[in-house]
Amino acid sequence: MLKKYLSEASYQAIFIGYNFIPINAGTMLSNPATKILAFLNNYRIHKNIKYLTVNNYNLKLDIYQTLVTKPQPTVIFIHGGGWVDRPKEVELFFLLPYLKMGFSVVNVGYRLVAQSLAPAAVVDCRCALGWVIKNAQQYNFDVEKIIVSGFSAGGHLAMTTGMLSATAGFDYYCPSDEELKVAAIVNWYGITDVKDLLEGTNVQDYALKWIGNQSDRLKIAERVSPINYVHSQLPPIFTVHGDADLIVPYNHAVRFHELLNQANVPNQLLTIPGGGHGEFGYRKNLDIYENIESFLKKYGLLT
Repeated sequence: MLKKYLSEASYQAIFIGYNFIPINAGTMLSNPATKILAFLNNYRIHKNIKYLTVNNYNLKLDIYQTLVTKPQPTVIFIHGGGWVDRPKEVELFFLLPYLKMGFSVVNVGYRLVAQSLAPAAVVDCRCALGWVIKNAQQYNFDVEKIIVSGFSAGGHLAMTTGMLSATAGFDYYCPSDEELKVAAIVNWYGITDVKDLLEGTNVQDYALKWIGNQSDRLKIAERVSPINYVHSQLPPIFTVHGDADLIVPYNHAVRFHELLNQANVPNQLLTIPGGGHGEFGYRKNLDIYENIESFLKKYGLLT
């Protein structure tokens, strides 16, 4: 599964670059997946925990955490793939820097187009957040330090998960007496304006597939667009985006950043000059994670 999606370049950029286990010519293991398993022997792993069942379809998440038993800051990570394809394991390498920073990581699967059109993925990820909060004591999650993060469509879902409130109307499968809130959002080149991808010069096939031919398609697109939920009480938001991205327009990040500034929301936009849709390379990825770590420390989410 991992071999299908992960290049050696992405492995080099994150795994070796972050020095998770000693790497030298004499001990180099045969493949990246084996190296991950060697590293994760020092971690507690809970695989494929069911957090929701919808229409007989089981939605699952994985938990990776150190053996420490006190409450830990926690990253809820949401994979990309245009809401259309790819499993939750696709970006496994990119969870490792968060583990190294000291986070527990919850890796979330959600309904793709094959299971349900928009806004199903938004609903699912909100439920995953509720599950993390509800089960915080059992898994040592620090509910005051929950960060939600993701790439591309996962970045979009990280934003909707962390920015929406119950009044937005997406919590019908998982109503909660507790407020579903996060302490920060880390958005990697996520879509902020879904409607922009359905018509005009920025139209994208993946967005057309996710929204489908629903009669109220444009209204749905507006309801699931983070750009329409900016207000002054949002948590700190970190965004990284390449200014040459052809999949998710860079302007999505710029407009979002401007609105956050106007609302006095703590935020940072890290622009990657000449950067496309991810695949920024070894040195740049290290720099990005260092910026994320500094951002989270600034707001008291890491020591």
